[in-house]
Amino acid sequence: MSKLLYLESSPRKDRSASIEVAQSFIGAFQDADAKNEVDTLDLWDFQLPEFDGDRINAKYKVLHEENPTNEEAKAWDEISKIVALFKDADSYLFSIPMWNFSIPYKLKHFIDVIIQPGLTFNFSPETGYQGLVTGKPVTVIYARGGEYSSTETIAMDFQKTYMEMILGFIGFQDIKTIMVEPTLTDPESIERTLSASKDQAILFAKHL
Repeated sequence: MSKLLYLESSPRKDRSASIEVAQSFIGAFQDADAKNEVDTLDLWDFQLPEFDGDRINAKYKVLHEENPTNEEAKAWDEISKIVALFKDADSYLFSIPMWNFSIPYKLKHFIDVIIQPGLTFNFSPETGYQGLVTGKPVTVIYARGGEYSSTETIAMDFQKTYMEMILGFIGFQDIKTIMVEPTLTDPESIERTLSASKDQAILFAKHL
């Protein structure tokens, strides 16, 4: 038995290419073992706290090993519970559309909440930064209207490059990529792209 955490960041639902490919991954994961579990975190239907005031003050108290106020401690506990929810999985799946060459703001908000000292990373002057979410595979599905693999366009990709950096920062090493591109093209080409991406998703899921 294995637990997969699926993080969904598109609001388009049945019109989303990234979600469509993710569903193929999830189906194959569940077919591989009837005991496998999938927890879905729809970031458009998940209440995240604003990361301001007591929460950011609590973060710096933790960084500097200072005692938080009661309000800060309460705010930090709220953050800790969300991080615990994230870390309570054996493997991860992200489905991410490209928005303005980067990621949707809902996903960025989630990342800003969970990337915290002592929870998803540690720092010391001797060893630098060390990720704390280790030994777990993650698959990331990227959907984008254009293609960003040429020398002319690769510098505009702040979607895949950011996600790989931030996932590596908190400890992920086994990072698999499924690229769904381009989606702004003719229907036949889109269908071929989706079919190839679904095949890749099924293959990855079967080998979790």
